[in-house]
Amino acid sequence: MDTAGSGDGYVHDSQEKKKSKLKYALTKHETEGSGQETIRAGEEKFNQLGWKKLTICLIVEAIALGALSIPSVFARVGMVAGVILTVGLGFVAIYTSYVVGQVKLRYPEIEHYADAVGLCWGRFGKELAGVMFVLVLVLLVGGHTLTGTIAWIRIVDNTTICALVWGVISAIILFALALPPSFAEFAILGYIDFASIVLAIGITIVATGIEASNQPGDLSAVDWSLWPPPDVSFFDAFISATNIIFAYSFAMCQFSFMSEMHTPKHYVKSIWALGLIEMLIYTLTGALVYAFVGKSVASPALLSSGFTVSRVAFGIALPVIFISGSINTTVACRYIIGRAFRNSEIKYTNTVRGWVVWISLCAIVTVIAWAIAEAIPFFNDLLGIISALFISGFSFYFPALFWFMLIKEGKWNKDWKNITLSIVNGIIFVMGIAILGCGTYGSVQDVVNKYASGAVGSAFTCDSSAYL
Repeated sequence: MDTAGSGDGYVHDSQEKKKSKLKYALTKHETEGSGQETIRAGEEKFNQLGWKKLTICLIVEAIALGALSIPSVFARVGMVAGVILTVGLGFVAIYTSYVVGQVKLRYPEIEHYADAVGLCWGRFGKELAGVMFVLVLVLLVGGHTLTGTIAWIRIVDNTTICALVWGVISAIILFALALPPSFAEFAILGYIDFASIVLAIGITIVATGIEASNQPGDLSAVDWSLWPPPDVSFFDAFISATNIIFAYSFAMCQFSFMSEMHTPKHYVKSIWALGLIEMLIYTLTGALVYAFVGKSVASPALLSSGFTVSRVAFGIALPVIFISGSINTTVACRYIIGRAFRNSEIKYTNTVRGWVVWISLCAIVTVIAWAIAEAIPFFNDLLGIISALFISGFSFYFPALFWFMLIKEGKWNKDWKNITLSIVNGIIFVMGIAILGCGTYGSVQDVVNKYASGAVGSAFTCDSSAYL
């Protein structure tokens, strides 16, 4: 009896254990299945970008602050050099973006710019480019925070309100607009963004033209020049060039955008569409506003259209200021979350944990960007520093490096095609290094000089008049 009882008990325990194991296995399978389903849904969510939406994303990322700085560039270097730089650097940007796209097609596993640099320089290069990538995006968000502050101060026209308040409001709006995590979702805002900048620039051009026509002496009295002013220094001209380079910085986010394309090979249509649109807008904006206002043209350019009209123009430009700024937060956070949670469903932000991580990252990036905007409260020099330190790499010497190390087939002197492209990419590489060195020195020196002369307000100031 005891033996039998013991045996029955053993059989019963074994059956219970088997049931328990089976229940655990089923639960685990369901859990894994659920996780796989979440990941599958995430992959579909982040693979819906076509070439038209890619163009819109690139427009949002590229045509914003850069367009507002172009007229002041023409004032520094003259009409002829301004047009040559704007058109010439535009074609360089199209070519380097083409190279970036070729790298993505050849190495589809690349998700962000740092991954491509890693193929050339190994782990060190990947980490270095990753830090540069995040820093430049945060600085760009800071630039838009600063522009938002300037816009609110001009629109509201109440200098008794602390400027820090407008900076905080701008940062909150940038944070809210950055929350859509996929670029296909974000592209919807791009149409509003594009209409906003075109209307704002159009109003500025028309208003400055009318104002110039009504002045004594008509348009002929405007003090614009075909050539650079006699007192312009080499570094003044170089800072101006870096502002144009900033305006053509769309290659920087191209890997990130192309990673969400359903047909990546169509990217060529996007970069040509964007490049030609940018060249047209930048050249017309720079040349016309400079011709109507003269050497006293302000930066951002919207400040040049007279007090009342500039208030209207800034009001219309608010969407582009904040939408174009927020996409940089989105790109930075997509990179960070992809690195930190590469094999986790969190990266797809379609679970509660994923959304918590995503919202927290966006908040951290926005707060850091706001602090930068308050610490460097002047527009052109902030753009110059960004261009010299970072965009010189992402738009110039890195793409040239990619061609030599990842794209070129055979020796550089194999045939005329290789010889020609080797010379072209060699020149672009040297340009990037020159911009890095001379541009950084010039921008930093200009910042020091302006602080020393009292030409700008102090960091974290409440004085609204310091921004105008």
